[in-house]
Amino acid sequence: MRYPAAHKVTTRRRIVSAASAAFREHGLERTGVDEVMRRAGLTHGGFYAHFRDKSELVAEACTEAFEGAVVNLERIAAQPTPARRARVLIDSYLSRHHRDNRGSGCLVVAVATDVGRLTGSARSSYARGFARHLERLAAALRLSDDPAVNRDRVTHLMSSLVGALLFARAADEPARSDALLESARRVLHHEFCR
Repeated sequence: MRYPAAHKVTTRRRIVSAASAAFREHGLERTGVDEVMRRAGLTHGGFYAHFRDKSELVAEACTEAFEGAVVNLERIAAQPTPARRARVLIDSYLSRHHRDNRGSGCLVVAVATDVGRLTGSARSSYARGFARHLERLAAALRLSDDPAVNRDRVTHLMSSLVGALLFARAADEPARSDALLESARRVLHHEFCR
């Protein structure tokens, strides 16, 4: 039985969405095609009707995850001052909710170490998405009127956020993890929200 083209597009989107969440939850290396297809409610054999290989899926899932962040960037950009914009980002990024909900969280913190080992289209797609994400973040935060200074400050802030969230997720005790989040928020508030 042949399905209409719209069905194939819808199914492909479902697979990409399932992959995006799975990759953020478990990483690229630990997530196999079987897991992605199970999450999408499909069989493993159907995968190759939509993708050449896992690398192609990784590329599309990364693109989707970066595009999904636009809603949060719009919320940040709507704040009236650089300090308020930075506070919204810091408080949401370094929250318990973000720490505990990997599958819907930031792609950067979830897969950056895996991406460093990739080659080909998956690596280049991630790199393009990440560069565009930083550009959008810089445009949303507007931490300086000087574009170069703004880019540097945003890169520094993003690096600090990613590192702090990695530390908090690595802590083996909830109280220690909470303390890491709180400490990082306090330091970053002092640096960016005054």
